[in-house]
Amino acid sequence: MQKAVGLIEALGLTTAVSALDAASKAADVTLIGMEKVIGVGRAVGVNIQIAGEVAAVRAAVDAGVEAGSRVGTIIASHVIPRPHDEVDKLIEKFSRNLRGNNKKEDQKGKEEAKTKTKKSDKEE
Repeated sequence: MQKAVGLIEALGLTTAVSALDAASKAADVTLIGMEKVIGVGRAVGVNIQIAGEVAAVRAAVDAGVEAGSRVGTIIASHVIPRPHDEVDKLIEKFSRNLRGNNKKEDQKGKEEAKTKTKKSDKEE
């Protein structure tokens, strides 16, 4: 792998979203995963994983940490330049988790729309 992996761990979802927004706007990076970590600083932490070229990931993580710090607390951040090929397996796992969550949410939204349509049909 000739890319880099960047990690930003924030305290709370609002801080994490602000950090991700700034990171995404600062450089050409891809969100590869997001995990909730219960118990970080006696609260809920959110770990954001991004990938891209080394310089882009460094710039994105720096921008994300700065923006997140203005909103809340950033617990930790780290950039792993050119990780070992075995790390690709971990990145694929992160990506599957992210895709799996989106599929579940999409399916739930479709089911809710069907239920609303059935209710409106009965009312007519």
